[in-house]
Amino acid sequence: MPRSDRKTMALDAGNHEDEAVLLARYARGDAAAARVLTMRLVPRVHAQAFRLLGDASEAEDVAQEAMMRLWRIAPEWRTGEAKVTTWLYRVVANLCTDRLRKRPRGDVALDAAAEPPDPAPSVEVKMQGDARMLALRTALADLPERQRMAVVMRHFDGASNPQIADRLGISTEAVESLTARGKRALTQALKGQVAALGYEDD
Repeated sequence: MPRSDRKTMALDAGNHEDEAVLLARYARGDAAAARVLTMRLVPRVHAQAFRLLGDASEAEDVAQEAMMRLWRIAPEWRTGEAKVTTWLYRVVANLCTDRLRKRPRGDVALDAAAEPPDPAPSVEVKMQGDARMLALRTALADLPERQRMAVVMRHFDGASNPQIADRLGISTEAVESLTARGKRALTQALKGQVAALGYEDD
């Protein structure tokens, strides 16, 4: 195994250094630190982007752009002011929001999905499901930034309130407030589309 690979594995498995420390090491020219950060962070941000966008190719573009921005700001990063993951989640959320806002609001992309084995009973169901996700993502894009991040992490990523609080650097009570307000805003935004999206209007 090349020495650089052994160093990367030692960094990641041996002491679990904080992302801010690794970023500072990258800024000083430590390539192994950059590889560790890439292995740790890219899967997370790609998953976050995919849940928001529903498109693997777009999610990959967003993840690459977010990491490029992280590398650019590395020399100016001030340890202790913010968590690297919090900053990165915010960048991804904003990049996804920009893409969602540029999408035609009435269009549902079907060509990227695999065709079902038996299309007869499921085409309508699939189209309705795509329409629901498009409507939800569009409504998410209109939420205030922190509400959007909290809702996505809680209901898309399955993160617990303490985990979200740690990522955002806020209290669990603040997380509960953000997610509650975000859910109310989403409910209101989607209220007029209940029938069209195939939900029961209670």
